[in-house]
Amino acid sequence: MPRIALATYDPGSGPSKDRDLPVLVEALRAAGAEADAVPWDDEGTDWGGHDLVLIRSTWDYSWRAAEFVAWAERVGKATRLANPVRVVRWNTDKRYLGDLAAAGVPVVPTRYLAAGDPVDLPDDHEYVVKPTSGAGARFAARYTPDEHETAVRQLERMHAEGLTAMVQPYLTNVDVSGERALLFFGGRYVHASRKGAVLSPGTAYDDDKVSHPDLEPWTATDAELAVAEWALAAVPDAPELLYARVDLVDGPDGQPCVMELELVEPNLFLDLHPGSLAVVVDAVLAAASR
Repeated sequence: MPRIALATYDPGSGPSKDRDLPVLVEALRAAGAEADAVPWDDEGTDWGGHDLVLIRSTWDYSWRAAEFVAWAERVGKATRLANPVRVVRWNTDKRYLGDLAAAGVPVVPTRYLAAGDPVDLPDDHEYVVKPTSGAGARFAARYTPDEHETAVRQLERMHAEGLTAMVQPYLTNVDVSGERALLFFGGRYVHASRKGAVLSPGTAYDDDKVSHPDLEPWTATDAELAVAEWALAAVPDAPELLYARVDLVDGPDGQPCVMELELVEPNLFLDLHPGSLAVVVDAVLAAASR
C-alpha cells in the first residue's frame, strides 16, 4: 500500500479553498493508497515516511518562497517529491519566462525590475505589473500610461518587501478569448479550462481579486496544444514532470502564447472535469510506486 502525502496549506479556522483536495484524497484511498492531506509547513510530519509527497494546494508559498523552496529541497532528499525540487526552484520565480523565450517558445513579453533598477514603464500602451513570485493575482495590477505614478508606488511597495517586479503589456485579446489552462498529468494531456480576464481597470494591486472568473470547460485547439507541449519540452527535468498546467492567452496576432507555467501547485479544476479524476489517480499511484 503506497503512502502518499498531499502537501497543502493550513487554512486556519476556515475551510480549505481547494475543492479538489478531499476528492483526490478519497479517490486515492479507494484505489488502495494510504493518502493524507498535510500542510507543507507542518513541523511534525515525517515526510520521509511517505513513498510520494505530491505538492497540491500550497497556496501560501509565494509569501514565503525561500522557505518553501528550502522545504522542497529537504523533502526531495528524504523521499520522492512531485514535482522534483529542481522544477520547483525554477518555477517559483517567473523569470523562467525568459528561459522559455530563449528556447523560442511564444510567451507574453516580459521585463523585470528589481530594487534599484531604473523605473522604465510603458508610455504608449496598457501594461501589467506583478511580482516574479506570486499567486492568485497577488500584487498584480493593470495600468494605463497616465497612471504612471500609481504604478511607481506599487513598485516601491514591492521592492520594499523584497520582491522583483515584472512588467508585461496588457494583451487585450484576453478580454475577448480569456485565458486557457491546459492540464497535463503523467505526461499526457488531460483537459482544458477557460476563465475570463482577472485584472479589471482601476483595481488596486493590493485588492482581493477573483482568481478564476467565469471558469468553464474548454476544448483545447491544435495550436494551443502545440504551444503547451513546446513550453513543457523546455522545462528543466521535463521527463520527470508528474503534472503541469500551461496557461495561455492570445497575443496581438491572435495566436496562443504562454502566460504562465504552473508546475508547483496548480488548481486542477477537477470539479469541472470529474472524468479526469481516474487519469490523475492512476498517474499519482504510478509515481508513488516507482
